[in-house]
Amino acid sequence: MIFNPEYECMNPEARKKLQLAHLKNLVENLYAKVPFYRSKMEEMDIKPRDIHRLEDIASLPFTTKDDMRLNYPHGLLACPKDRIVEVHMSSGTTGKPVVDEYTIEDINIWREAMARTMAGGGCTKDDIVQNCYGYGLFTGGPGAHYGALNIGAEVLPMSSGNTARQLMVMQDFGSTMLTCTPSYALYMAEEAVDAGIDLHALPISKGCFGAEPWSENMRKEIEARFGMKAYDIYGLTEIIGPGVSFECEAQEGLHINEDLFYPEIIDPATGKPLPPGEKGELVFTTLTKEGTPLLRYRTRDITYFMTEPCSCGRTTIRMHRLFGRTDDMLIIRGVNVFPSQIEHALVEIEGTEPQYLIVVDRGATHLDEVELQVEVKQEFFTDETRGLESLRNKIENVMKSKLQIGVKVKLVEPKTIERSIGKAKRVIDKRSI
Repeated sequence: MIFNPEYECMNPEARKKLQLAHLKNLVENLYAKVPFYRSKMEEMDIKPRDIHRLEDIASLPFTTKDDMRLNYPHGLLACPKDRIVEVHMSSGTTGKPVVDEYTIEDINIWREAMARTMAGGGCTKDDIVQNCYGYGLFTGGPGAHYGALNIGAEVLPMSSGNTARQLMVMQDFGSTMLTCTPSYALYMAEEAVDAGIDLHALPISKGCFGAEPWSENMRKEIEARFGMKAYDIYGLTEIIGPGVSFECEAQEGLHINEDLFYPEIIDPATGKPLPPGEKGELVFTTLTKEGTPLLRYRTRDITYFMTEPCSCGRTTIRMHRLFGRTDDMLIIRGVNVFPSQIEHALVEIEGTEPQYLIVVDRGATHLDEVELQVEVKQEFFTDETRGLESLRNKIENVMKSKLQIGVKVKLVEPKTIERSIGKAKRVIDKRSI
């Protein structure tokens, strides 16, 4: 389902003209109203009148998460404070949080972006959406809530946690769509098995999952356990929350809401723009935000753009699902390793559960050492020791082949690794402790 064909299927050249008009207005507004941006532009000898083409965006300054923290709480506000109607903040960060402040028009933009997102996952006015993203200052719960309401669907605002109650409501209210982190979806599926609930017998048939990187194999696992279609969605508090990009029924990349958020891929080392097809760091400019608009925000997420036509009919550029983050990347003995690489390889190995923990430390030789804790299906712990040893050796060989580094594998029983109702914690790096 395409929620807004006028913009989602817009002629690309017409969209570029719209983007340029929005960009010019944005730069003028930031220069005039936000001292931080005015100072940045003056340092680079850039004035709003210097923006003539979309390509000129490359001459403008970047914004980073540190910039947002240094300007906490209202330093990036671009409108009068009395126009702000809602505030959200990031979760899971150290020090001061990053803040996103919304005018009523910003909320309407968010409703629109999330309606497109959830419609891409098949949501209609006839759906009952069980929303298990966290509410409060976190953007996940409110974002999915706004999007479903804009479509006209019924919303069950469950928030995260209390899994037994989640499963009860899913059965009693006939939920047809699930929204939560992919790791929590798997946890719900585990708890359903323990409770004797057959998820395949329930009407739930689709879900929009995001807020953390997840692999194609993890998608297959969720789909198999629920008997549903699982769609990837992307967003971040700094930009607006969820609703920046989303998968359609073709599931061949995530469509970016380009009329609202201008995307770039840059070389993370040099900051230079990269062409479609080349992997690099994702950067967004909020073209239409009023409260706290951002110029060239460096997300630290690694992906690339796909420009081939999509069978769904949308003409927006697509981003490949995330490969990881530049700040989550582990450098182990000079080799770049992303947790998502490990997850992707693990899910293909028979006998393992999609739950793991990476522990990095330095041994007596002061060389990096990696322990990979992997949950194993229960039947393997009732099997002979030889079977466990064979599985351990297989995992270590696969990791050596995929990652080009040696990994010590520790097999643990099911439900040994701590679960999360939000973003899963996959890495403990003791080198910095």
